[in-house]
Amino acid sequence: MFIAILGIIVLIVGIVLKRSPEPGSRFGGIVNTVGIVIIALGLALSMFKQIEAGSVGVQTLFGKVQDNVLESGLHIINPLVEVHTFDIQTQNYTMSARSGEGQVQGDDAIRVLSSDGLEVTIDLSVLYKVSPDKAPFILQNIGEKYEDKIVRPVTRTAIRDNAVSYQAVDLYSVKRQEFQNKINQTITQNFAKNGLEVQQVLIRNISLPASVKASIESKINAEQDAQKMQFVLQKERQEADRKRVEAQGIADYQKILSTGLSDKQLIYESIKAQKEIALSPNAKVIIIGGTGKGNPILLSDK
Repeated sequence: MFIAILGIIVLIVGIVLKRSPEPGSRFGGIVNTVGIVIIALGLALSMFKQIEAGSVGVQTLFGKVQDNVLESGLHIINPLVEVHTFDIQTQNYTMSARSGEGQVQGDDAIRVLSSDGLEVTIDLSVLYKVSPDKAPFILQNIGEKYEDKIVRPVTRTAIRDNAVSYQAVDLYSVKRQEFQNKINQTITQNFAKNGLEVQQVLIRNISLPASVKASIESKINAEQDAQKMQFVLQKERQEADRKRVEAQGIADYQKILSTGLSDKQLIYESIKAQKEIALSPNAKVIIIGGTGKGNPILLSDK
């Protein structure tokens, strides 16, 4: 459109030159022709608008927002309209205590009060995108700076409103997922009213006061020590049971020996032992008692 406006200016200059006295009037016709060509070229270029992939275009004519949305691709439009482009891809808005991680420089973490009156610091990321069919509504009612007007304040308010229902330790541990689901639901409802779609809410980090952290760590250490002691006691009980079974087995064995062995069985065992001695490579002469009850006499050259 700028080229067409430039052509109009050139055309006006040509008309002025044509009405001026010689020698300027001789160039008036040429300047008029150039102005008309520039106007035609500007209008032709303004009639074509390309929308990049992942974006949509919203048209305004003399400040009035048009309802039809231009999707990605090449379009022929009214050369008088102005096209505002909206990104409809997934966008990430992060609020973090670390400088450089979020959209705001410096410490941008959310500090909330839990139900037990403790201050909790929360780092959060919101993944969202613009609803393509709601882009005209956003331009008409919110404007192109929807991050500052909707995303940031709605997210921070939802976190503060939901955090007051939980104790600090619960937010940090057992109810963290429940808390994340609640703020996800609250943010989703508010974003939908303003033409935005929430894809995911991510709690990156929850920081507790130093005194609470120390208390939690002490409790965890005590629980671990108790579990370790339970293991030791269980191991000692098992060892005591093993020794008791072993002692009982020895007692039973001795009882069987004292009550169940006969003289004939003892003679048999003696003969077996003497046989083993006789087969030994170290024994040279073996003299066995006549009755079979005496101990053998071993004669050896060593």
